[in-house]
Amino acid sequence: MSNALSLNQEIQQFANLELLAKQVVEGFITGLHQSPFHGFSVEFAEHRAYNNGESVRNVDWKLMARTDKLFVKQFEEETNLRCFLVLDTSSSMNFPEKGLSKLEFGVYAAASLMYLFKKQRDAFGLCLFSGEVNFISPAKSTSAHLFYLFAQLEKVLQDKKSKQATEISTVLHQLAGQVHKRSLIVIFSDMLENALDEQKSANLFAALQHLKHSKHEVVIFNISDHQKELEFNFENRPYHFVDLESGAEMKIHPNEIREGYRSALNKYRHNLELKCAQYHIDLVDANLHDGYDQVLKAYLIKRNKMA
Repeated sequence: MSNALSLNQEIQQFANLELLAKQVVEGFITGLHQSPFHGFSVEFAEHRAYNNGESVRNVDWKLMARTDKLFVKQFEEETNLRCFLVLDTSSSMNFPEKGLSKLEFGVYAAASLMYLFKKQRDAFGLCLFSGEVNFISPAKSTSAHLFYLFAQLEKVLQDKKSKQATEISTVLHQLAGQVHKRSLIVIFSDMLENALDEQKSANLFAALQHLKHSKHEVVIFNISDHQKELEFNFENRPYHFVDLESGAEMKIHPNEIREGYRSALNKYRHNLELKCAQYHIDLVDANLHDGYDQVLKAYLIKRNKMA
């Protein structure tokens, strides 16, 4: 925790995402036996008639046995990995005001992954969203593209939004329609928009299913302050709460609503876990206070072992 904070303070001092990403990635990449991310494998596309004189390497002999005709299997071209890093920039991501915020966590983790993808010569793009897609880039693997996206992330840190709501389900549907080639979609969000609204939860699950139906691989870093947002760990006294997205204000005593709040939030998070398991989506429980570098490192090591 102390190492994560000292690294964060150093990066804030120099305002240099390249330095951050290099330190985070090169600090543990040497310990990995292979890349934690891989290009998508070649997939069968269709058959075509065999032409005399060509190689018989891809002839479908089983089909010949059934039809007494020669057909060749055609495959989609094998490609390197394409990744889109999708960052929630809505106002709820500005929590907490002191220390590392959820937005900073997401920015620093996304920058680190970009650096890793560039090192692996994989193509990467960036999508910034709140109530809608505010920015989206193509996926490229050049150094110029890396520094361009670093600049976009630095703008996010300098221009934090107030009273900006989230529409993650709408954004994910839009992303599924815009990203036509099979890609790795990595989402950084607190996922709180849907927590207490069953209809919004259903909309989110439908959007995630849309991404999977389009054959994308999906990873969600569900960023939260476990003590405050999950446990509702506040002192036994009245508080004045302000909704960061709507501006709505409420004076309450935490002890009076803690049990109901926890119950509703835990139900939503459990349903999200079940849906992600059903759709084969990696859901990473990213506790803000563990540090973005440690959360990222733990996930990449786990993924590396499973490869």
